[in-house]
Amino acid sequence: MDINLLTDDEADRLRSLIASSTKVALVCHMNADGDALGSSLSWAEYLRQQGKEATVIVPDMYPDYLQWIPGTQQSLRYDKKKEQAQQLLNEADLLCYLDLNTISRTGHEMPAALENYKGKVILIDHHEEPEIKADIMVSHPEMSSTSEMVFRLIWQLGGYDAITRDMATDIYCGMMTDTGAFTYNSTQPEIYFIISQLLAKGIDKDKIYRNVYHVYSVDRLRLWGHVLNRNLKVLYPPKHASYFTISKEDMKKYNFKKGDAEGLVNVPLKILKHKLSISLREDTEKERLVWISTRSVDDFPCDEMAKQFFNGGGHKNAAGGRLECSLSEAVEIVKKAIDAYADKLK
Repeated sequence: MDINLLTDDEADRLRSLIASSTKVALVCHMNADGDALGSSLSWAEYLRQQGKEATVIVPDMYPDYLQWIPGTQQSLRYDKKKEQAQQLLNEADLLCYLDLNTISRTGHEMPAALENYKGKVILIDHHEEPEIKADIMVSHPEMSSTSEMVFRLIWQLGGYDAITRDMATDIYCGMMTDTGAFTYNSTQPEIYFIISQLLAKGIDKDKIYRNVYHVYSVDRLRLWGHVLNRNLKVLYPPKHASYFTISKEDMKKYNFKKGDAEGLVNVPLKILKHKLSISLREDTEKERLVWISTRSVDDFPCDEMAKQFFNGGGHKNAAGGRLECSLSEAVEIVKKAIDAYADKLK
């Protein structure tokens, strides 16, 4: 099965760029998820196998349920060690961006440091409309995940035999989390060929699943119950949509930790004939900032809605954004967004 991403000329350029580098910095988006970490950590290890000094710089804290992923111990948090991270960026002769299409997704402080970078740049990403200028741009929005893309690149560059079990675990975790455990955006047969090759490396896919999805605290489970019981607003046919809020008060009551709301937006899609679910969560620290997550099924365009109403973007069935307003004001914007897309929800 042909799973190559690049033309022969593009692959040669990539090999040459890697060969000419010595120190490599790798950067993913803030609030790193399984795909951001999985793709970055596995690509960093591949670069180390090529004799490079490679360091993953994550903008900020990522969820507790991802702390187990192999290689996270070697990553560097920009918000905790800015001077060390800045020195790495100054010394790097190659910068790799993974799983982000714009520098602004690295947070509030990190973009300034990245914009001053003068070396060579590689972008590996599966989001639409990349804004990052790169010497080599590997952009494929049709892919399930950036982790899938990293596997394809390593495969094409002849590195499959050297993929370790830890690297394979990182890649599988990234693919799994960005497809909701292969329940959406995962119908391409190439995905399952790649999974078979990862299984051949000895990964325990069942344990990976448990490490990500079976790690709820009692507080997290009670938070979900509270939100679904008290805050979920279901717009019955013809709209086939719903939204729910998570306020600062809710989070305080249930001892919210980063990642505790992850996956909750998918739950309303279990409702018969449901097509769209929207989550509105207040920022834990800042006033008048609401984070929006959207999930859909079939042909409903979450990415278009996010761009039009939520200052965001993403993929057709999974997108997000942010609104600088109160939670009640954000609810009114969500209602307008649902009304505007009523025809696609029938």
